Amino acid sequence: MLLALLGFAQAPLAHAAEIRAARIGINRLNLAWLSRSDQDRVLGEMAANGITHARLSLSRPVDKSIEGLEIASRLGIRILLEVQLTNKSYFPETARPRTGFGRIWDVHRLSELDLDRYRMGLRDALRRIDALGIRLEAIEPGNEINFSAYNGDLLVYRQPGERTPRSIADLAGRAAFEQGLDKYVEALKITREEVRRTVHSSDAAIVSAGLSDLSADWADGRGMERLDPGEVIALLRKRGIDSLVDAYGIHVYPGQKRASALADRVKGVLDFCQADNAGRPCWVTEWGIANTARDCPVDDRKREDAVRTVRAVFQQLMDEGRVTAAFYYDWDTEQSYSLWRCGRLSPAGALAVTPAGTE
Repeated sequence: MLLALLGFAQAPLAHAAEIRAARIGINRLNLAWLSRSDQDRVLGEMAANGITHARLSLSRPVDKSIEGLEIASRLGIRILLEVQLTNKSYFPETARPRTGFGRIWDVHRLSELDLDRYRMGLRDALRRIDALGIRLEAIEPGNEINFSAYNGDLLVYRQPGERTPRSIADLAGRAAFEQGLDKYVEALKITREEVRRTVHSSDAAIVSAGLSDLSADWADGRGMERLDPGEVIALLRKRGIDSLVDAYGIHVYPGQKRASALADRVKGVLDFCQADNAGRPCWVTEWGIANTARDCPVDDRKREDAVRTVRAVFQQLMDEGRVTAAFYYDWDTEQSYSLWRCGRLSPAGALAVTPAGTE
């Protein structure tokens, strides 16, 4: 206990030298929804195919989430733990989710997050994870808090087609959204405090919630509010997150374009990522290129070219210290983006998860 407390008292931002080393990984969220045998199978396939890092989720049911973490840890997979802030256990019983009008799930408002409930839930989960000897490489509280699918302070319109906000100044619910950002910064403080109190994960990196890169035109067509990630990071930086996080989380889904346009798109999304002396680097906690083909064996040639282009941009930014991790979305659950096809890792998948500097 004394050693843990000393570690908590002295801990700066997490293991700086290790944070700068580039990580290449994969997403496999919601393992809690699988049976133990399916968890074993999925994580076993990942380990057998050379996956060294995985973004896994802490979601309901928490027991099953921790079960998946234990399997991954036993297989030697390093874990980025995404904590789902939409978990209803973190909200007052009187809180009611904002409606998605049947087009998207209903979701709670970040501004109504109960910080005491969050602390208690996170502390309990981390203690159980610690008791199993599991080391977390990093922890990422929240997901796409700049998008209405995951933050109820942003609206889903009854009917799509209306122009959605281009900046925070255009939000009808600006006050609530800003209150949500204030709550989020407090949640980061709590996360940092509770992680530092652990034995095995006391040096884990703290990554801010991966932000959506969806465009305003996309949002207009679907009637779902979103804000640009660069603007939201600027708002969070004004609230002091650089003293709380080791990296900014961001998601990159650039589509398939000619190589130069694709590279420009990725660079544009990641424009706010900085080396440590100017801010914080980015962890790309989700990125993906779709392939809608369903035939076996899968024809992945177009996606291979796109993946190669994106990885080249990532490598350049990694060399500059502006990006220090990239986790592809996903392993096997979403058919268009998944890398596990026809019972094997697809050719594009092999490129996507090749360790940095060797692709």
